[in-house]
Amino acid sequence: MRKLKPVFSLHVVIIILSMPLFVFSLRTGPRPSDPCNRPPVDPRTLQPDQLTVLINGYSEHRIPLLQSIAATYAAASSVAAVVILWGNPTTPPQILSNLSESLSLSAATSSTPISILRQRSSSLNLRFYPHRSITTRAVLICDDDIEPDPKSVTFAFNVWKSNPDRLIGLFVRSHNYDLSQKSWIYTMENNKYSIVLTKFMILNLRYLYEYSCNKEYTQLRAKVEEKNNCEDILMNFLVAEEMKKGPILVGAKRVRDWGDARNEGGEMKEREVGLSSRKGEHRKRRGECITEFHGLLGKMPLRYSYGKVMDSIGEQGLCEKGGKLVYCDRQIFR
Repeated sequence: MRKLKPVFSLHVVIIILSMPLFVFSLRTGPRPSDPCNRPPVDPRTLQPDQLTVLINGYSEHRIPLLQSIAATYAAASSVAAVVILWGNPTTPPQILSNLSESLSLSAATSSTPISILRQRSSSLNLRFYPHRSITTRAVLICDDDIEPDPKSVTFAFNVWKSNPDRLIGLFVRSHNYDLSQKSWIYTMENNKYSIVLTKFMILNLRYLYEYSCNKEYTQLRAKVEEKNNCEDILMNFLVAEEMKKGPILVGAKRVRDWGDARNEGGEMKEREVGLSSRKGEHRKRRGECITEFHGLLGKMPLRYSYGKVMDSIGEQGLCEKGGKLVYCDRQIFR
């Protein structure tokens, strides 16, 4: 009888042993049966003093920016791990392999691991998938074009630790009701808000299980698939329904929104044209999501919040210093 050949050759073993796994790893997306067929992770086993960052990646031409943003998050003392959720199924494996090498170099000075998890599809619902590899109670969901400074990340996390059942974010919007159209609308208010965007959203890990596994939200998740939009609105529905409270807006010392249409030059200048032309349509689609979610649930759980949590309060008066007007708290206090 013919002998079977070994499954792995010596060359393969050498390659595997030489990979910098302590800094970077590339994994395949989760199987559909996990984790809803088993109990959620016991919260007592999760780290309470750090969070896990999940960055949604899709656009290949943003990879250089993505590298910089991942390194920025890894530099924050409050971050236990950074995971890039790659949702573009057409991206060649070699591109992600090259990204892995670059990330391993950029993270060489940090003890925070950075990994890439290739999603099984481009579904936006997978942004909230409760991966078993998450070891922290808090999870930060963010986009690949938002770059906050590390101190602001830590400050937002500290606010979450005082409010672990609320949504915490840097970017907010609101819902309202259009009496003439008899439908809900998506808007931005000056004095209130009810929706935290996934540009930067901190939440409890248990909400990822609730979002992905609760059968009550099956039809609503299907709407997210259909529209390829509104996963953040649905998460706000879920948390507001459970807590009967609105989200919390946090101020950052510095946060760069590279995807904002008001950026000038280069790629962002081209993006401005596309965003401007779709601005009305985008708001319309988001309003439709709110209306349809409301109809499917039979209730409107979104709650308004007011104000912003800041890490410091400065004096608002202006004083003269060096021939210029500056805030008076930059002068010697009298």
